Parts: sequence; C-alpha cells; structure tokens
Amino acid sequence: MKLSSRIAVPVAALALTGLTATACAPQTSDTSATKDEKSGTLRVWLFQEVNNKPKEQVVDAAVAAFGKKHEGTKVEIEYIPVETRAQRIKAAFNDPKSAPDLIEYGNTDTAGYVKDGGLADVTEEFNAWDEAKDTDPTARQSVTVGGKIYGAPLFVGVRALYYRTDVFKELGIAAPKSQAELISTAKKVRKAKPELYGLAVGGAYTYGAMPFLWANGGELAEESGGTYKAAVNSPAARKGIEAYTSLFGDDNCPAAKCASMGGNATVTAFASGKAAMAIGGDFSHQAVEAGTVKGKYAVVPLPGVEAGSVAPAFAGGNNIGVLKSSARRTLAVDLMKSFTGKETQAKLFDAMGFLPTYTDVLADSAKKQPFIEPFVKTLGAGAKFVPASPGWAQIDSSLVLPTMFQEIVSGRKDVAAASDDAAKKMDAAFSSAG
Repeated sequence: MKLSSRIAVPVAALALTGLTATACAPQTSDTSATKDEKSGTLRVWLFQEVNNKPKEQVVDAAVAAFGKKHEGTKVEIEYIPVETRAQRIKAAFNDPKSAPDLIEYGNTDTAGYVKDGGLADVTEEFNAWDEAKDTDPTARQSVTVGGKIYGAPLFVGVRALYYRTDVFKELGIAAPKSQAELISTAKKVRKAKPELYGLAVGGAYTYGAMPFLWANGGELAEESGGTYKAAVNSPAARKGIEAYTSLFGDDNCPAAKCASMGGNATVTAFASGKAAMAIGGDFSHQAVEAGTVKGKYAVVPLPGVEAGSVAPAFAGGNNIGVLKSSARRTLAVDLMKSFTGKETQAKLFDAMGFLPTYTDVLADSAKKQPFIEPFVKTLGAGAKFVPASPGWAQIDSSLVLPTMFQEIVSGRKDVAAASDDAAKKMDAAFSSAG
C-alpha cells in the first residue's frame, strides 16, 4: 500500500508524516455542523499524483494566498492515494471528529457523496462568486446534483494515446488510425522489441478500457425514467470488452504483470521507457515529461473503430468540496475558492498539465501549450460520462469492472460470463442506490 503524505501548513512551515487508509464505515448518519468558527485549523485531503511535488508547490501557493486573508488560521494538507479514497472518505463522513473540512474528489463520486450526506450545499456561495460565471458548463454539471451545487471544479481531463516517436520511426510505423490498427501495431512492436509492452494496458484501468467499449457502440448502462440498468453485457459492449482484453497476453502486455495495473502504473510504464504506447490523460503530461521518454514521444487522440475516428473518452476531472460536518464552513468555502480559482488553475496547468475548468483560462492555456491540442480535439469529438447515479460510487469502489476484466484476462471466465456477472452487480448497486 502506498503511504500518503501529510503536510501541515501553519500557514508557512511544512512537516511530513505517514498515514494509512481507514477501513470501510457503516451507513452515513447526519453529521451536519452546528457551528461556523472563524479561526482554527482547516484540514484538507487531496489526491496523491504520480509525481506530486509540482502539485504540492501550487497548493502551497494557494494556501499562502488564503493565509494572507486569514491570519492565525492554519491549514493542514494531506495527500491520500486515489485507490483507497472510497474507504477513507466514507469513514470521514461518519466521523466528524477525524474528518477533514475539504476534500478533493472525482466527478464520478459526486452523486454518491451527496446521497451519503457528506458534502455541503454551496450553491449560494458558488453563484455569488464572480469567477464562477466563466466555469465551463460541463465542469459545473460535475458538481451539480438535483440543481444544487456541492463543490467547485478543480480540473477537467480526458485521455489520449501517447506513443514513442523514436520506436515508431525505427520500426517504420505510423500512429494508428483505427482500433484494429492500434491493436495490431501494439503486437507488432512487442514482436520486434520484446523488452517493451506494445501498448501498456491495465486490468484495473477502468477509464482506459471504457473508450474501447464506447467506440464499439456499447454503453455501461441505460437510463429510463430516472433509473439505470447495466448494459455492459450487451453485444456491442462485449465487442469492446473483447477488443480491450485482447491486449493482455505475451504478444503485448502479459496478463501476469498487466492484469493488476491501474492507470498510474500504465503511465509510469510508458514514462520509464517500458512501453511503446499508453493511454494517458492530459494530466499525465508532467509525469511523462519527467520520465526517460522526454523528447521522444507524441500524443494523438485514441482512434475509434472507423479509420480516422476518435474513440469516445471518459470526461473526467476532479472537484473540491466542503464537508457538511465542517465546523468552519465560511473559512472552508473561502479556501475552496483559493484552491479552485483561476490563478490556481492556471498554475496547475503549468505544473501538472491539468486542463482548467474556466473557458477563458483554458483558451489561454491552449495558446501557451500546444501539447493539449489532442486532448481538446478528443473533448470536441464527444466525451462520455459514467451513469449519473449514486450507485456508481459503489460500482467503482467495489471494483466491479476491474474484476470483470481480470476474470477475462486470467482465463477464469469468458467475456459473456464475466460481463453477465458484472451486470448483475451493477444492477444491484443501482437498485440499492434508489
């Protein structure tokens, strides 16, 4: 298990300690705060990145700006692993005494966290915030449930195809233009250079697998009358699942090594020179630049089934939310604005490659850094979302889709059986979420 880093900011000095994940907690009870103190210590949980130092520097600057407005207030930042966020945040919702005041959370978790009663409704403050008027509508929707706002967008993100220009030049091949060509190119590279993964894939890389499912006309679930029913076992979805899982094997990415890999592991494999291709986000740019492949790679949209098409990418991103249990709501909302304001988002783009959620800041960033062009093109081609159901958080945290992929690549089940089982688990989650 990775250790998270705690950074206590008094608002100046930094100190590091380790903290491990908390176990799952019972159903959330009402933890609404009964007071709004105007001083004291604010605790914040942010996600640990592959290369976290640049993010820490941007966060420190935001904390310093906040500190100038609120002398005597302390801010304690703790970086937690994304993989264990579900258990830790659920436990925090149930235990106000140990809970942070603010959290970074993925936009797929919004509906579930609202249903759990963990996030504070900040609609009034968000709408009164001058900078918020320039928020991209899609990003705004990512913090909206039932017409109310439960946080502020931090960044948006999509994934595209990173590939090694030096390897492709040596082998005399071009960037793939279709899904079939992507698969054949991956295997061609592996055959010529068995020390490399052709395309680094992961059995636990849900958001890297989804474009294959969507490109083949499949869906995760279908919505009718406000309720969702799983569709991962439809013929179209199974075709996409089969395409993705065909990449696990000695002829590309051996299942013994790749079945357990998540998104970060695949990006790390590419950045360290162990893979010729990887599906990475705009947010992966900084980590790749810091790797051994710097200056030897390029990025193109992940190809779809038809030659020249773009596979639909998951429209991801993270938000910052205030917990309903925070006893310092006013201060917490102000710190939320400092973390997610235009100045901080511009710095996060420069430091990490995270796409800003403000239309004007994104436009300025695109002019400044042409590397985001394939990601902007991918967004423009039509990105997709996970089902907007509180049940998705349970599906995600229960690793329903990674389990399905891993059962297939291990040979324990075929695509039909594994997708049927996954669909049953998804339907149970949708049903229990209401």
